[in-house]
Amino acid sequence: MTRQYDTRRDARGWTVFDRWTGETVMLGLCAQAGLSWLDADDLAERLNRRRLAGDRSILQ
Repeated sequence: MTRQYDTRRDARGWTVFDRWTGETVMLGLCAQAGLSWLDADDLAERLNRRRLAGDRSILQ
């Protein structure tokens, strides 16, 4: 199964994005951008595990 969420480098650090839409992940109306690599990677992994577990709630 492919990963829906991934990380990419941005001007201030790392961004977590949705690979299907290309959009930056938004949590609590905050763009998940400018993060440290460890925080961005951890968040992407958590979101992917949540998706694999069958949670289809929209995170916006």
